[in-house]
Amino acid sequence: MNRRQLLVRLGLAAAAFALSAKAVERNAWPLVVTQEDAAGQVISRQGGGPLVFAQPRAEGGRAEGFRPLYLLRKDAAGATREVDLLYPVFTYRTDAGTYRWSLLSLINQSGRLADAPAPTPQTAEPEAFDVWPFYFSRQTGDPATSYRALFPLAGTVLNRFGNDRMEWWLFPLYGRFQKGEKVVHTMPWPFVKTIAGGGHRGFALWPLFGDREQAGVSRSQFFLWPLVYKDESRLDQPVPTVSLGALPFYARHTSADTNGETYLWPFFGYTDRTAPYRYHQTDWFWPLFVQGRGDQRYRNRWAPFYTHSIMKGYDKTWVLWPVWRQARWTEAGLAQEKTQVLFVVYWSLRQSDPAHPQRAAAEKTHLWPLFSAWDNGAGRRQFQLLSPFEVFFPHNEAVRLSYSPLFALYRFDQRAPGDTRQSWLWDAVTYERRDAAGTREFHLGPLLSVETKPAQQRIALGHGLLGIRRAPGQRVWRAFVCDFPRSADQPPATSPAP
Repeated sequence: MNRRQLLVRLGLAAAAFALSAKAVERNAWPLVVTQEDAAGQVISRQGGGPLVFAQPRAEGGRAEGFRPLYLLRKDAAGATREVDLLYPVFTYRTDAGTYRWSLLSLINQSGRLADAPAPTPQTAEPEAFDVWPFYFSRQTGDPATSYRALFPLAGTVLNRFGNDRMEWWLFPLYGRFQKGEKVVHTMPWPFVKTIAGGGHRGFALWPLFGDREQAGVSRSQFFLWPLVYKDESRLDQPVPTVSLGALPFYARHTSADTNGETYLWPFFGYTDRTAPYRYHQTDWFWPLFVQGRGDQRYRNRWAPFYTHSIMKGYDKTWVLWPVWRQARWTEAGLAQEKTQVLFVVYWSLRQSDPAHPQRAAAEKTHLWPLFSAWDNGAGRRQFQLLSPFEVFFPHNEAVRLSYSPLFALYRFDQRAPGDTRQSWLWDAVTYERRDAAGTREFHLGPLLSVETKPAQQRIALGHGLLGIRRAPGQRVWRAFVCDFPRSADQPPATSPAP
């Protein structure tokens, strides 16, 4: 990810698109406020305050909807790709050949579109329908890979939940879980368990005792879980890895490159590591007091008062956890600095270029729930008041489109220095300034508009029902009647003086 991509990623995407340099605003607030290009084509539209909208998407395509009930997103070709109803209650997603819809991520269905081209083995998508956690189905057209399952009564599920095959009858009375050649039977789960197949064997009567082994690879036992245990792995290596414990009195972990012990678990102990990096850590009343030193690693924790750690260049400091946190690191050649107060009440991320210290830094700041501000360091700036969602969902376009604008009492958008637009109360009052074009526009809904352009100065009431204007170099203002806004390239109509 390059510098430009990182800085763009920080933006307030609810209004991240740039309007045409010749856009015309037609402000009939609260009914509708539109931005039109020189040809009279609508670039964006907002009506009913912030409720009804249509606008370009930052990555191409368009978004439209009725906030927060309905959101539709199209790609650059105009095809509908995403539909949300009261996001995230209901979502619908589609690509060139498949679809998926979900109700609260509990009822889900996916498959191929009716008009999709015939699938190849690489693009085949099974028909799937789930009602969590009760019903699961996949229909691939092949009985060997299709299934239906009703939980907890009976069923079989293939290639899901980390297993190749799962079966159950009146769960938890009986369950069978297979991954590769290893098969686990539980009767009932989780109390009685047997393991067999592929070099595996084991038996457990949980929580009293258990024993399992993969021949030549690993072995583990427990008694009165989790109090007494011993786990051995990498048995095929010269020095196996061994973890054992009699909690809460003592625990130990050893391997070819690590040695650690804990007394009165988990409070007192140490860890020594020699490879792949050197590191030593000592714990007193873990996790409150911890000290660690090693290669590219440093930790000094006196929680909750003060913590400072450096891990492979990631420098993090806590003061009065969770009151104040600061982290510094480098990503994609950029120096990153994040500062937080109570996690989200104050949140700031600053990006600078160490190779070019003369360049302005990029920064995004939240003071929750009052405002969010963004500056890409190259002239692009945005500010929103109020902003209750942005700090929690920094990369969620659906939240930004459906919810964030509902709280935008004030927005400031600077596309470049001298090219700005401000909006109060969802475009009830707007002010736009474009120095390069020599224009200024002020709109108080449809009641009053004041425009300054190279061709004229104009003050209008009632969206142009009545008004006055004057041409450049003239001192006399002339009245007009019924002169409504036109597209940017059309000259204004002339009205005779009264």
